[in-house]
Amino acid sequence: MSKPLSLPFDPIARADELWTRHWGQVPSMAAITSIMRAQQILLGQVDAVVKPYGLTFARYEALVLLTFSKAGELPMSKIGERLMVHPTSVTNTVDRLVAAGLVAKRPNPNDGRGTLASITPKGREIVESATRDLIAMDFGLGAYDSEECGEIFALLRPLRIAAGDFEEG
Repeated sequence: MSKPLSLPFDPIARADELWTRHWGQVPSMAAITSIMRAQQILLGQVDAVVKPYGLTFARYEALVLLTFSKAGELPMSKIGERLMVHPTSVTNTVDRLVAAGLVAKRPNPNDGRGTLASITPKGREIVESATRDLIAMDFGLGAYDSEECGEIFALLRPLRIAAGDFEEG
Protein backbone atom coordinates (compact mmCIF):
# COMPACT_ATOMS: atom_id res chain seq x y z
CA MET A 1 0.00 0.00 0.00
CA SER A 2 1.45 3.35 -0.98
CA LYS A 3 1.60 6.12 1.56
CA PRO A 4 -0.87 8.94 0.85
CA LEU A 5 0.45 12.37 -0.04
CA SER A 6 1.18 14.25 3.18
CA LEU A 7 -0.36 17.70 3.01
CA PRO A 8 0.80 20.76 4.98
CA PHE A 9 -2.76 21.20 6.27
CA ASP A 10 -5.72 19.06 7.26
CA PRO A 11 -7.99 18.89 4.19
CA ILE A 12 -10.97 17.88 6.30
CA ALA A 13 -10.52 20.88 8.61
CA ARG A 14 -10.25 23.09 5.52
CA ALA A 15 -13.41 21.56 4.05
CA ASP A 16 -15.15 22.26 7.37
CA GLU A 17 -14.08 25.93 7.17
CA LEU A 18 -15.36 26.26 3.60
CA TRP A 19 -18.56 24.40 4.42
CA THR A 20 -19.20 26.74 7.35
CA ARG A 21 -18.69 29.82 5.14
CA HIS A 22 -21.03 28.47 2.48
CA TRP A 23 -23.78 26.67 4.42
CA GLY A 24 -23.14 27.44 8.07
CA GLN A 25 -21.64 25.31 10.78
CA VAL A 26 -22.50 21.62 10.41
CA PRO A 27 -20.20 19.60 12.75
CA SER A 28 -21.66 16.32 11.47
CA MET A 29 -20.11 16.98 8.01
CA ALA A 30 -16.58 17.15 9.44
CA ALA A 31 -17.28 14.16 11.66
CA ILE A 32 -18.54 11.92 8.86
CA THR A 33 -15.70 12.96 6.57
CA SER A 34 -13.20 12.05 9.31
CA ILE A 35 -14.95 8.72 9.99
CA MET A 36 -14.96 7.80 6.30
CA ARG A 37 -11.27 8.69 5.93
CA ALA A 38 -10.43 6.70 9.08
CA GLN A 39 -12.32 3.72 7.62
CA GLN A 40 -10.24 3.94 4.44
CA ILE A 41 -7.00 4.10 6.43
CA LEU A 42 -7.91 1.21 8.74
CA LEU A 43 -9.22 -1.03 5.98
CA GLY A 44 -6.06 -0.44 3.96
CA GLN A 45 -3.85 -1.28 6.93
CA VAL A 46 -5.67 -4.45 7.99
CA ASP A 47 -6.09 -5.65 4.42
CA ALA A 48 -2.33 -5.26 3.94
CA VAL A 49 -1.74 -7.50 6.98
CA VAL A 50 -4.16 -10.25 5.90
CA LYS A 51 -3.31 -10.14 2.17
CA PRO A 52 -0.28 -12.48 2.52
CA TYR A 53 -2.75 -15.08 3.86
CA GLY A 54 -4.92 -14.71 0.75
CA LEU A 55 -7.55 -12.86 2.77
CA THR A 56 -9.39 -9.58 2.87
CA PHE A 57 -10.68 -8.25 6.17
CA ALA A 58 -14.18 -9.42 5.21
CA ARG A 59 -12.93 -12.97 4.65
CA TYR A 60 -10.95 -12.81 7.88
CA GLU A 61 -14.10 -11.78 9.78
CA ALA A 62 -15.99 -14.77 8.33
CA LEU A 63 -13.20 -17.14 9.43
CA VAL A 64 -13.20 -15.65 12.93
CA LEU A 65 -16.97 -16.05 13.13
CA LEU A 66 -16.69 -19.73 12.16
CA THR A 67 -13.86 -20.17 14.68
CA PHE A 68 -16.08 -18.77 17.43
CA SER A 69 -19.01 -21.08 16.61
CA LYS A 70 -19.37 -24.20 18.78
CA ALA A 71 -18.97 -26.72 15.95
CA GLY A 72 -16.87 -24.56 13.63
CA GLU A 73 -19.78 -24.21 11.23
CA LEU A 74 -22.78 -21.98 10.69
CA PRO A 75 -25.63 -21.64 8.22
CA MET A 76 -24.86 -19.10 5.50
CA SER A 77 -27.88 -17.05 6.61
CA LYS A 78 -26.51 -16.85 10.15
CA ILE A 79 -23.13 -15.68 8.84
CA GLY A 80 -24.81 -12.82 6.99
CA GLU A 81 -26.89 -11.93 10.02
CA ARG A 82 -23.93 -11.88 12.40
CA LEU A 83 -21.60 -10.03 10.03
CA MET A 84 -24.47 -7.71 9.05
CA VAL A 85 -23.93 -8.16 5.31
CA HIS A 86 -26.15 -8.99 2.34
CA PRO A 87 -26.58 -12.69 1.43
CA THR A 88 -24.80 -12.09 -1.90
CA SER A 89 -21.75 -10.80 -0.04
CA VAL A 90 -21.77 -13.84 2.23
CA THR A 91 -21.93 -16.19 -0.74
CA ASN A 92 -19.05 -14.38 -2.47
CA THR A 93 -16.94 -14.34 0.70
CA VAL A 94 -17.55 -17.98 1.57
CA ASP A 95 -17.05 -19.16 -2.02
CA ARG A 96 -13.63 -17.48 -2.08
CA LEU A 97 -12.76 -19.12 1.25
CA VAL A 98 -13.89 -22.49 -0.17
CA ALA A 99 -11.70 -21.98 -3.26
CA ALA A 100 -8.73 -21.30 -0.95
CA GLY A 101 -9.41 -24.48 1.05
CA LEU A 102 -10.16 -22.52 4.23
CA VAL A 103 -13.89 -23.32 4.41
CA ALA A 104 -16.08 -26.20 3.24
CA LYS A 105 -19.77 -26.04 2.35
CA ARG A 106 -22.42 -28.73 2.70
CA PRO A 107 -26.21 -28.92 2.74
CA ASN A 108 -27.74 -28.02 6.08
CA PRO A 109 -29.41 -31.18 7.44
CA ASN A 110 -31.77 -29.01 9.54
CA ASP A 111 -32.86 -26.86 6.59
CA GLY A 112 -33.35 -28.52 3.21
CA ARG A 113 -32.76 -25.26 1.35
CA GLY A 114 -29.86 -24.00 3.46
CA THR A 115 -26.12 -24.44 3.34
CA LEU A 116 -23.62 -24.80 6.17
CA ALA A 117 -20.14 -23.30 5.97
CA SER A 118 -17.47 -24.92 8.12
CA ILE A 119 -13.89 -23.88 8.79
CA THR A 120 -11.21 -26.36 7.69
CA PRO A 121 -8.03 -27.17 9.62
CA LYS A 122 -6.12 -25.00 7.12
CA GLY A 123 -8.65 -22.20 7.78
CA ARG A 124 -8.02 -22.47 11.52
CA GLU A 125 -4.24 -22.23 10.98
CA ILE A 126 -4.62 -19.17 8.75
CA VAL A 127 -7.01 -17.35 11.09
CA GLU A 128 -4.67 -17.95 14.05
CA SER A 129 -1.66 -16.57 12.17
CA ALA A 130 -3.54 -13.60 10.73
CA THR A 131 -4.98 -12.81 14.17
CA ARG A 132 -1.51 -12.76 15.73
CA ASP A 133 -0.39 -10.29 13.05
CA LEU A 134 -3.47 -8.08 13.44
CA ILE A 135 -3.09 -7.99 17.23
CA ALA A 136 0.59 -7.09 16.81
CA MET A 137 -0.43 -4.00 14.80
CA ASP A 138 -3.35 -3.18 17.12
CA PHE A 139 -5.79 -3.62 14.22
CA GLY A 140 -4.47 -0.31 12.89
CA LEU A 141 -5.45 1.57 16.04
CA GLY A 142 -2.00 1.85 17.60
CA ALA A 143 -2.37 5.63 17.83
CA TYR A 144 -4.91 5.04 20.62
CA ASP A 145 -4.55 3.46 24.03
CA SER A 146 -7.04 0.94 25.46
CA GLU A 147 -9.14 3.63 27.13
CA GLU A 148 -9.39 5.64 23.93
CA CYS A 149 -10.41 2.53 21.97
CA GLY A 150 -13.17 2.04 24.53
CA GLU A 151 -14.25 5.65 24.05
CA ILE A 152 -14.39 5.20 20.27
CA PHE A 153 -16.52 2.09 20.74
CA ALA A 154 -18.84 3.95 23.13
CA LEU A 155 -19.12 7.00 20.84
CA LEU A 156 -20.19 4.85 17.89
CA ARG A 157 -22.66 2.75 19.89
CA PRO A 158 -25.66 5.14 19.66
CA LEU A 159 -25.22 5.34 15.88
CA ARG A 160 -25.24 1.55 15.65
CA ILE A 161 -28.30 1.26 17.91
CA ALA A 162 -30.14 3.85 15.80
CA ALA A 163 -29.28 1.81 12.67
CA GLY A 164 -30.80 -1.30 14.23
CA ASP A 165 -27.53 -3.24 14.65
CA PHE A 166 -28.85 -4.39 18.03
CA GLU A 167 -31.25 -3.38 20.74
CA GLU A 168 -30.00 -1.29 23.61
CA GLY A 169 -29.79 -3.27 26.78
